[in-house]
Amino acid sequence: MRVNYRPKPKQSVKSYSPDFRIKLVVLLCFVSFLFIVVRLFTLMIWQHSFYTALASGSQDMYESLFPKRGEIFLESENGEDLFPLAINRDFYTVYSDNRELKDEDMLQDTLDKLSQIFGYDEERKEKVLAQLRKVDDPYEPLEQKVEEEKVDEIKALNLPSIAFSRFSQRYYPEGSLAAQVVGFLGKDADGNDVGQYGLEGYWQKELAGDGGFLEGAKTAQGSWIPLAGRSLKPSEDGVDLVLTIDRTLQFEACKILEEQRLLYQAETAALVIMDPFTGAIRAMCSSPILDLNKYNEVEGVDAYNNQTIYTAYEPGSVFKPVIMSAALNEGVVTPDTTFVDTGSVEADCQKPIYNANLKSYGLQTMTGVLENSINTGMVFVANKLGKDKLKAYVGAYGFGVKTGIELDTESDGVIDSLSITKSNKVDCYTATASFGQGITATPLQLTNAFATIANGGKMMRPYIIEKVIHPNGKEDITKPREIKTILDKRTSSLLSGMLVRVIDSGQANLAQVPGYYVAGKTGTAQIAGEGGYTNETNHTFIGFGPVDDPKFVMLVKFGKPKVSYSSSTAAPTFGKIAQFIMKYYHIPPSR
Repeated sequence: MRVNYRPKPKQSVKSYSPDFRIKLVVLLCFVSFLFIVVRLFTLMIWQHSFYTALASGSQDMYESLFPKRGEIFLESENGEDLFPLAINRDFYTVYSDNRELKDEDMLQDTLDKLSQIFGYDEERKEKVLAQLRKVDDPYEPLEQKVEEEKVDEIKALNLPSIAFSRFSQRYYPEGSLAAQVVGFLGKDADGNDVGQYGLEGYWQKELAGDGGFLEGAKTAQGSWIPLAGRSLKPSEDGVDLVLTIDRTLQFEACKILEEQRLLYQAETAALVIMDPFTGAIRAMCSSPILDLNKYNEVEGVDAYNNQTIYTAYEPGSVFKPVIMSAALNEGVVTPDTTFVDTGSVEADCQKPIYNANLKSYGLQTMTGVLENSINTGMVFVANKLGKDKLKAYVGAYGFGVKTGIELDTESDGVIDSLSITKSNKVDCYTATASFGQGITATPLQLTNAFATIANGGKMMRPYIIEKVIHPNGKEDITKPREIKTILDKRTSSLLSGMLVRVIDSGQANLAQVPGYYVAGKTGTAQIAGEGGYTNETNHTFIGFGPVDDPKFVMLVKFGKPKVSYSSSTAAPTFGKIAQFIMKYYHIPPSR
């Protein structure tokens, strides 16, 4: 038997060419490259800000460097000692780490000892007890703004849970002394410290200084990497201010002013004392009183305003010497020039101009016009002077513009009524301005005008900064600056003599200072309201002395007192303070 044998065919074996392997590798490389590109795009472009912030938070070091705020001082009489008005003081927050209170006995012991230190009543004691019972609370503030002396007392008790955090805060050691002059450090809309009112507001930038920063890289442990580089901008502390105000004079003058304000039941009061030969402010008071350490406890924001620079008002008869000085200086009148007073005068107004209380004085000299404060006599003077010259002198004295004193919220006053008509003829507005109605001025402007009369006719720029002390120790000392000469010395001397008569023989006899020749003028001005003048008044007295060598010029003002005339309010207040000044300055009597 024959058997046919056929062998099975061999299976084919796949082979890969070199080209295929290369293509596969290239494909894998391309996919990998594409993945890397997409990933880099995601990290560097799409999520760049996220990862930058993440890296910055873990690697970068940035520290803000805060400057020390400048401080404000009064200089002593000998010029060697400084009395602080505004300083930076360390206070503490007392808090409890309740995790350290292991049992009720420890809690009660802590409460009892704190109660002894702070004098808790039962209500306060219950509140603190509730705070201490907040289990596992690591930070429970118990007392804010605690002074260092009290913190030392608490530390001596070694209470396990009690700790302290220190912070710097503005502090005013003198409380209410020169409060509206200093201003205060408050908060802006963003919660940042910012000076407001007075010196704190006007000098905010210079007092605040300039902040700095430190920027670099840090390790995971938080230490600085020296080789990574760094940027440093040092902070610059604020300047210190030393004022021209005399501390003793400020205290005594403001004390008397406030006593008199309460006596006469006036709503407000203001006082300025100036050196007439330099323009330096020696005292500046504004009432009601403000305690700067409790500035947020006032009844209204008006308490923050410095009445001597902020409140422009119709000055009344204290403006008469300003116009009289112009007429004397131009030679159109002398102290002995006469006119006949009939009690009223026509001046293109809707009705005649009358004297106070409708009085008539008959034949009068210009000295008599000031002694008796005759309105019609001042209209006579205005007609002799002419509108153009009257307006020119009012402008030369600085009315209608700010004095430029280095304090916040200064007003400029209004003299626009003098420009309503273009004619040189004395109109109603010029006539009333001659006795201080229809125009407004600040107490500081009026004080500076009388200082010009007192010192021989030279207008000085008022200033309140004695020197500025920079962080590097450099001192910028303020030098007296003459603005212009307005009057000749003869005019100044004649008018000063006339104003002495106002006190010796006129309506201001309560302003006398025994043993001294003192010059001055009263002013009782009705306050304008809707539809005309009201029965409420402002009382002002401005004077200087001793006349032969003036050491001071002083303005006293009361707003809306219950007493009728300034001769019974502002004048005697001036006299009281002037007597103190004569003794304080050791000025020998001259009469």
